[in-house]
Amino acid sequence: MTIGGSTFTGDSSWAARGACVTMDPDGFFVQGAEQHAVKAACGACPVRTECLADALDNRVDFGVWGGMTERERRRLLRRHPHVSDWSALLRRAEQQAVGG
Repeated sequence: MTIGGSTFTGDSSWAARGACVTMDPDGFFVQGAEQHAVKAACGACPVRTECLADALDNRVDFGVWGGMTERERRRLLRRHPHVSDWSALLRRAEQQAVGG
């Protein structure tokens, strides 16, 4: 992964395994209809859930994270103000969706 001209190797965090790791990060901070195209890049990402949980847990205000826009994340946070660990909640939801 390249950030600011420096290459990081050996990073085992979820961010280093994202489908977007080779994409321009600025591309995820767009508005309007462009957001829908960016969200498509998240569709088959192996760490989509971790990315979304991180954005929700940290109340990230801007950009597309885990396949959701800032507006979608704000709506989700308003609907579920009691959630303190989005990672656990999203993992349970994923398991239930696949019948686990």
